[in-house]
Amino acid sequence: MSEVLPVMAVMPDLLASLRAVPNAVLIAPPGAGKTTKVAPALLEEPYCSGQILLLSPRRLAARMAAERISENLGETVGGQVGYATRLDSKHGPDTRILVMTEGIFRNRIISDPELSGVSAVLFDEVHERSIDSDFGLALALEAQAAFRPDLRLLAMSATLDGSRFSTLMDNAPVLESEGKRWPLEYLYVGRRTELPIETDIVRILRQALSEQQGDILAFLPGVREIDRAFDALGDCGPDIVVHRLHGQIDPVDQRLAVRRDAKGRRKVIFATNIAETSLTIDGVCVVVDSGLARRARFDQAAGVTRLVTERASLSAATQRAGRAARQQAGVAYRMWEEAGNGGLPPFDPPEILESDLAPLLIDCARWGENDPAKLRWLDLPPAAAVQQARKLLMSVEALDAQGRITAHGTSLAKLPLPPNLAHMVLSAAHRGQAEDAAMLAVLLQERGLGGQSEDIDARYERFVGERGAKAEAARKLAQRIARLCSGKGGLAPLSIGGLIATAFPERIAKRRDAKGEKWISAMGRGLQLDAASPLASAEWLAVADLQGAASGARILSAAALTEAEIIGRFAHRITSQETLSYDKNADRVDARVQRRLGAIVLSEGHVEKPDSAAVASALLAAVQDMGIDILPWSASARTLRERALFAGIAAFSDEALAHSAQQWLLPLLGKVNRLRDVAQSGLAQALDNLLGWDARTRIDQIAPASFKSPAGTAHDIDYRAEAGPTVELRVQALFGLDTHPLVGIDRIPLVLSLTSPAGRPIQTTRNLPEFWRGSWRDVAKEMRGRYPKHNWPDAPWESVASLKTKKAQARETPRNA
Repeated sequence: MSEVLPVMAVMPDLLASLRAVPNAVLIAPPGAGKTTKVAPALLEEPYCSGQILLLSPRRLAARMAAERISENLGETVGGQVGYATRLDSKHGPDTRILVMTEGIFRNRIISDPELSGVSAVLFDEVHERSIDSDFGLALALEAQAAFRPDLRLLAMSATLDGSRFSTLMDNAPVLESEGKRWPLEYLYVGRRTELPIETDIVRILRQALSEQQGDILAFLPGVREIDRAFDALGDCGPDIVVHRLHGQIDPVDQRLAVRRDAKGRRKVIFATNIAETSLTIDGVCVVVDSGLARRARFDQAAGVTRLVTERASLSAATQRAGRAARQQAGVAYRMWEEAGNGGLPPFDPPEILESDLAPLLIDCARWGENDPAKLRWLDLPPAAAVQQARKLLMSVEALDAQGRITAHGTSLAKLPLPPNLAHMVLSAAHRGQAEDAAMLAVLLQERGLGGQSEDIDARYERFVGERGAKAEAARKLAQRIARLCSGKGGLAPLSIGGLIATAFPERIAKRRDAKGEKWISAMGRGLQLDAASPLASAEWLAVADLQGAASGARILSAAALTEAEIIGRFAHRITSQETLSYDKNADRVDARVQRRLGAIVLSEGHVEKPDSAAVASALLAAVQDMGIDILPWSASARTLRERALFAGIAAFSDEALAHSAQQWLLPLLGKVNRLRDVAQSGLAQALDNLLGWDARTRIDQIAPASFKSPAGTAHDIDYRAEAGPTVELRVQALFGLDTHPLVGIDRIPLVLSLTSPAGRPIQTTRNLPEFWRGSWRDVAKEMRGRYPKHNWPDAPWESVASLKTKKAQARETPRNA
């Protein structure tokens, strides 16, 4: 007899809605039965003569859903109910309900936009917002509008965010199921931060085993932590069995983890977030949550998807805790303080905002839409990520310059692989290595195959002979992929490193130190490797996976390759580039020619006669970098610049002259290799040309080059003096002057630095009349004693200016008379 679940209460309304309109949204909490009950309920609907596709976010969930639905119908999987996942499928010609992963659906609808023979598509767990789910729904809505108005689309969610899906799906009706509510107790047990999370969770597990009854589900962020916790917990006795549950273990072991133990033993299950949603795990009434999650984040700077460990969202934590109360009252142990709930992010971010969009972009092109923004999305793909994806696809010749898919791109898209790995396999097919490359592609995508070594070569060798259902399924998948390729063969085969480099040419890396700890990649990124790694002695690596900050990521997996292989395989990427740099100490331009693979220098040599225009550009760049004072200015040219600045000619500031140097300086650099060889006369003429007649007239009026004294002498004005524009002259040259000289737009006093007949300073003044009538009396008294032959009048403003002695002045008087 079929189990009655809460979703059955809204089933009549759901069926009525889908008879009236093609789309609907169902909100039902975990355990309500939406995954197992809705699809069978549609089988007898008048519009449902074809298949019902039930989309699941994970392979494990897809298999479990198919098995549970079949069990409820009293059948075995592969008949009326089947499933299709990447590594495992079971369905036949009589299959009416086909549970498939979202990625499988994505390929199916692109290959058959009309979805021939399909009556309904059910998108389960849409609140997880996987990129495949968002994209699949966008394509299904397009297909419905263009080809299949009769196609039923149902979005099923465990959260209350149904309104956005309703709007996206043409204002589809939203139906809500209450769900079965069992009591759930929360115990906030905190975390010992000095302990690794896998050690600390074992402490809480032992506490839960002693305090509670029933099976326990423990959430950890990743496989590494699960393995360590599994080892740390050890043997718990004959009445307790411990399981691991994640995507890398064999399907048989996954089934043992989610089913009740056949011998009636109590279970402890270490799981990743694979166990957060979808089907119920029988017997679990206790959850221990580490509060951590590991998610994929696309690093645009490095062009690589990396896994990051971070705090789980509040939505995920709620889903995890709910696992304990699906079948009976439960307890959730949370390894944080209750006050910490407020600091948790409310939801996991949609994958489309943080993923590599190359697979999405090529599938959009296959669909016939070059601009993914024109599809119907809950969240638009970020423009920067789309641009980067387009650049990658053009580099592997999958898209043309207009963004249209090429024949090679169409071939790439036929392979169930990301574009760069598909490119690797197709390229290898021309060398007779299609199956080798396909095996490698599967190995790079499926974690755990061939062990955990950093050396992909070693992992590949182990994978080839590895036993187990998962390894066997992976090899069969690789063989299917290889059969999809065609190639003439005949080209020299590549090493594992050469194949990886074909997929990720920007990740070819060269060793930079003796220990093998520091590496430079073709993309210019510095990489780090453990000196104890078996790869550390290699000269070159093709990096398959890396993790960490853009300034120094850690190499997680790679394979060695040789420079000869690089030159032979990537000759089209190797460039010859002449580089010029200015050596300040030697005051000359150093020219070298480099052969480069991206940022990696393969070889370098000195250029005896570099191009004169390039030398001039290098000298110009040096001046712009170090400032124009590095040029050999003449004294008159420096003075002209100072006067121009004082007169408010902004174009003569250091910054402005450096900015405009290409206009006035570059012509002077064409025949020199050193800055000190630039002609001073040329620099002066260049400044004069910049000024023009009007500006020079303005400078002469506002900032004259010199001051003409009453004695008829001319004295240079120092416009760089700390006190302001200053002129130095003998005090006798100013006799007869009773007004202070002024300069500048604002007519500021010229600083007069007055000296004795011997040139020694006696006074500095900005107010000559005040000086004459003030301190002059004391100055004159002292000067008469030191220089008795000179005239030191009591009223100098009434005297005749002269630099001569009294006797010389007297001799001139008769002649002048």
